[in-house]
Amino acid sequence: MGKRGLLFALFTAIVSGFSIFINKFGLSGFDPYVFTGMKNIMVALFLIAALFLLKDYKELAGLKPMQWMKLFAIGIVGGSIPFLLFFKGLSMTSSVMGSFIHKIMFVFVAVGAVMFLKEKVDRKFIIGAVLLMAGNFLLLSWKTIAFNTGDLLIMIAVLLWSGENLISKHTLKEISSRNVAFGRMFFGSLIIIAFWAFTGRIEAAISLTGPQLAWVLLTSAFLFLYVVSWYFALAELKASVAASILTLGSPITMLLGFVFLGEAVTISQAFGMLMVVAGVVMAVGVSGIAKTARYLLPSKS
Repeated sequence: MGKRGLLFALFTAIVSGFSIFINKFGLSGFDPYVFTGMKNIMVALFLIAALFLLKDYKELAGLKPMQWMKLFAIGIVGGSIPFLLFFKGLSMTSSVMGSFIHKIMFVFVAVGAVMFLKEKVDRKFIIGAVLLMAGNFLLLSWKTIAFNTGDLLIMIAVLLWSGENLISKHTLKEISSRNVAFGRMFFGSLIIIAFWAFTGRIEAAISLTGPQLAWVLLTSAFLFLYVVSWYFALAELKASVAASILTLGSPITMLLGFVFLGEAVTISQAFGMLMVVAGVVMAVGVSGIAKTARYLLPSKS
């Protein structure tokens, strides 16, 4: 198991926890379809700049038509429709509920990875998965357990992202992680722009105020870090393991609410955070975490 892959997956989980917390504020008074589209376009532009800076465009120039089709499929299933659904849903529900639904994605990814990618999961991973599910459930206060339309939209988005992760994992065998990230965001952005044109949102997108643009830039930075680190982690790790690490985002979102908004954390929620951490440790394996820790520590001369 790649040590750097584990580090990047952990970094992605941290970014995800912050991102969902911040995006909830950014959505206030914002058309969610315009908000998510502007973010995706900004990230696509960031990635294009990175491709030229790092000369990854040379790989793109040599891709075969079938490989381009895979990138286009990733853009549809991962970079457009689910984003529209997720942020519309997030505008209709709580950030904690949105984070919970997003973080159970690892279950769908793990099942799909076993079925379609022929990944093998051991008993420790299964125990870890049970702990992760139970821990994320405990993070919800009983008052928030009321599945509404927004939650349904987020669930559909999560299912699509799960499928996209499986396609991406397969594609990463032949295309670099940065170019897969580019394909997701570039083609996804084109589809969202077409959606804007069809629904009459182009004018709203080009008439944003200064504060709205500031929110777009801030949240775009988080999304850029997320996609770049996530695809590197997915290339290095099993899809099931990488997705399980993402569940750490839920307790991070909750801790941010506690620190900055004064939101109460119950004993059961605190216990849920510990269960999530324990679940990730089980899913990843103690030996994998120990190797990663040694990788981080400076060697003795």
